[in-house]
Parts: sequence; structure tokens; C-alpha cells
Amino acid sequence: MKVKVIGIPVLYQEKALQFYTEKLGFIKKHDVPLGENNRWLTVVSKEEPDGVEILLEPAPNHFEPAKTYQSALFEAGIPYTQLNVDNLQEEYDRLINLGVDFSMKPTEMGNVKIAILDDTCGNKIQLIEML
Repeated sequence: MKVKVIGIPVLYQEKALQFYTEKLGFIKKHDVPLGENNRWLTVVSKEEPDGVEILLEPAPNHFEPAKTYQSALFEAGIPYTQLNVDNLQEEYDRLINLGVDFSMKPTEMGNVKIAILDDTCGNKIQLIEML
């Protein structure tokens, strides 16, 4: 068994695609129309194009419990998921220069350094560097 796809709920797939590619630096892997303006839309790391795919999933627009859960996590400041980076300070500086909003600046916590950003699509995402 292995992880191939993880889903992140997004309110607007096109806006999410722009953020995850233009700001975070992922590349589009799949974009398959599913009807009713929904898509099987995935992105992957440039460094691992055959690695784990992130599904930009429109669930909050079609399933009220998903929307409630996403909103509750966001309001509480809890990240929906985390993404690993090699150098958090460099990534933070790069993203700040691109206009990305952070609710937590790079902070050391034991053997990790973390920061939390707003993905503009209803989620807080934690960036983590292993120290």
C-alpha cells in the first residue's frame, strides 16, 4: 500500500490551481472535466513529478459537512495539511514577496521549524522544515 493522491478541499478549483502552481511552485498533473464545472485536478512537486499528487477537490461546494469542517479548521487556525520544505526561511521570504499571507512566521519547535500560510481557497497550510 502507498499514498498516491491526497485531497485538499478548495472552494474554487481555478483559483486553487493558480495559487498552488504560481505561488507554491507545483505543476499541474491531471485536469479532467467531471461535469457541472468540476474537475479531477491534481498538482505535483516539480522535484517529484511522479510522486504524490494533491487533488484540489471541490467537495466544500457540494457536501455541506465538508464545507463546515473546512471552515471550522480555518477559523480555529488549524492547518488542513503540511508541506515539507528544505529551507523554511527562504521559502517564507519567497512567498512573502509573492504576496502570500502567513498567520504564523517561521518558528522553531523542537527539531522542526514551521510556518502557516493561507492558501486563498479556504485552508491554512503548514510548511515544515526538519532541523
